[in-house]
Amino acid sequence: MSNFFAHETAVIDEGCEIGEGTKIWHFSHIMSNCKIGENCNFGQNVVVSPGVVLGKNVKVQNNVSIYTGVTCDDDVFLGPSMVFTNVINPRSAINRKSEYAKTHVGRGASIGANATIVCGHNIGEFAFIGAGAVVTKDVPAFALVVGNPSKQIGWMSECGQRLNFDQNGFAICSESGEKYILNNNRVEKQL
Repeated sequence: MSNFFAHETAVIDEGCEIGEGTKIWHFSHIMSNCKIGENCNFGQNVVVSPGVVLGKNVKVQNNVSIYTGVTCDDDVFLGPSMVFTNVINPRSAINRKSEYAKTHVGRGASIGANATIVCGHNIGEFAFIGAGAVVTKDVPAFALVVGNPSKQIGWMSECGQRLNFDQNGFAICSESGEKYILNNNRVEKQL
C-alpha cells in the first residue's frame, strides 16, 4: 500500500521513491529512478524523466516536462507548460544521452507558464521566472527575470512580492514585513 496518491491513468515506473502525501494526476508519467519528496503535486500530463530529483512540496502544473539532469529543492513552483531541456544541440539522428547538462532549481523558486529553461543553467533560491521567459544563463537568488532571452528586471521576496531597495540597499516585503539587503548585486534576507 502506497502513502501517495496516483490517478488510475498515471504511469509510475519501477525504482521510484515517492514521498508521503504526494499526488500524481491524470496521464502523468513518472519514469524510473526518480526521487520525489513529500507533499508534491503533479498536474495532468506531466512527464518526469529518469533520475530526476525533486524536494518536498514541489508543485508541478499541467503539461510540464522535467528531463533527466534536473533537480529541484523544496517548495519549487513549476508553472503550466514550462519545460526544461537537457541537451544544448539536439539532433534526432544523434544520440547525445552522454551529454545531458544539469540544471538545479533552488528552494522556493517559481517558474512561470510556458517558460523554457535551457539546460546547464541554475535558478537561485526564491528566484522568479516570468511567464514565457527563455532562461539562457544562471539566475541569482531572489532575481526576477522576464523575456526572450530572459533579462533581470528586479528582485522578489520569499513571498513573491517585488522588492524596492532604497539608496542604502534595504527593502521591506510588502506582504510579510521581512527585511532584505542588496549588496554587490546579491540579495539576502535579514534574520
